[in-house]
Amino acid sequence: MDTIGVVDTMFARYDMGKEALDELAECPGHGERFTTVRRTVPGFKDLGVAAKQLIEGEHCRIVVALGMPGAAPIDKACAHEASQGIMLAQLLTSTAILEVFVHEDESDDPAVLAKVCRDRARKHARNAYWMLYEPEQLVDRAGQGVRQGFADAGPLEA
Repeated sequence: MDTIGVVDTMFARYDMGKEALDELAECPGHGERFTTVRRTVPGFKDLGVAAKQLIEGEHCRIVVALGMPGAAPIDKACAHEASQGIMLAQLLTSTAILEVFVHEDESDDPAVLAKVCRDRARKHARNAYWMLYEPEQLVDRAGQGVRQGFADAGPLEA
């Protein structure tokens, strides 16, 4: 049986890990074709190593890494460094790690921000499933300007 990993942070203001797991539980084959494993780390700079550990120790075929950087300039810099760590973990393991960051300054409205967190976590969890089992779903959406959390941008007109 395959394993899909979910790693999230306790510093986030929304439980995106729960949303990702709930979405994966709705996917065909959950519990029969694949199972899930979750790890929670303190902050988003810890995501890369936790994802690598899930791949190497739990044999995850793909990992969804969820974090919520703050709005301050230092948070932006740290998010960039965390992203670099996630990319390095992907290269070292030859395994996809879907980075799912929701920046606190994406909205001033807490209700909108919560909707973005929920939507982005769920859609990226579904993307992880599609990458493993239904890659044609991604091909069908290529060039369509699909977004997570906000309205789709739509395709560009030629």
